[in-house]
Amino acid sequence: LACAETTVIRPELFELKHLKSLSLFNCFTSPNRYLASISDEKWLDLSKDLETLEIRSNPGLIGELPSAITNLINLQSLVVLENQLTGSLPENLAKLTRLRRLVLSGNRFTGRIPEVYRLTGLLILDLSRNFLSGSLPLSVGGLSSLLKLDLSNNYLEGTLPKEIQSLKNLTLLDLRNNRFSGGLTRELQEMSSLVELVLSNNHLAGDLTGIEWRRLKNLVVLDLSNTGLKGEIPRSILELKKLRFLGLSNNNLRGKLIRQMETEMPCLNALYVNGNNISGELEFSRMFYERMGRRLGVWGNPNLCYHGDEIKNHRDHVPFGVNQCKAVTLA
Repeated sequence: LACAETTVIRPELFELKHLKSLSLFNCFTSPNRYLASISDEKWLDLSKDLETLEIRSNPGLIGELPSAITNLINLQSLVVLENQLTGSLPENLAKLTRLRRLVLSGNRFTGRIPEVYRLTGLLILDLSRNFLSGSLPLSVGGLSSLLKLDLSNNYLEGTLPKEIQSLKNLTLLDLRNNRFSGGLTRELQEMSSLVELVLSNNHLAGDLTGIEWRRLKNLVVLDLSNTGLKGEIPRSILELKKLRFLGLSNNNLRGKLIRQMETEMPCLNALYVNGNNISGELEFSRMFYERMGRRLGVWGNPNLCYHGDEIKNHRDHVPFGVNQCKAVTLA
């Protein structure tokens, strides 16, 4: 069925009773001229054999996600991405027990995340870039097969539930740009498969010492920027041998920057601690500055300075926004 700028979805679509896969990609592209919506009744007529449904990049597609979509009980992949759909998510999404991928990102959905306890085979859950609110449902902890959980860019709040420690296979946890609070729960350290942990721009507060970082040895990306953290950066962070990106900017961290990051974190090539109260002297070698390049953010720490001898002939490696340490003169 050809896509075009239209106000209706062709009725022939709902007569394909043995349809396995349906993709509506870039079909409704002129939201200022035509607005399309999908009625609940039509979905009831769609093939019950459907395994893959993708509704993607349709800026003219408005209305709510119909609850009748949960009658497509053989669905394994449901992707509703970058449309203009609104309203709450269907309460009975958990009926789709065969789902492996659920992506409802980049719409205008509101309300709470429905219970998902029956989706035990789910591998990917992405509800990012919506207007969802409320707390993270405890039933998320029952998604034992989950590999990726992305709830970023919403209005979710409350503490991170202890039940997330059951997500033993999770490789990505992205909760950035929400309103979570209550500090870094120790249950995070039970998620030893994590490769990316992104919690930036939340109201977490607390410090970094409550986590046994050695138990998250597979981390490659750790971003805790702008989360209200305080205290010092613990030496246990050096246990993250695979870490490439460390974001701790715009917090209330104090103390010295650990010199051994250069040698004991061999994969690190992006370090951001700008906008804190880090003090003392930067004691990294010229090779470290070369490795970091512009991915070293240390500005906005008024009591931090760098030694000039190591890099005095290499102005490109001088850390941006940091003054050279003053020489001490003996009387």
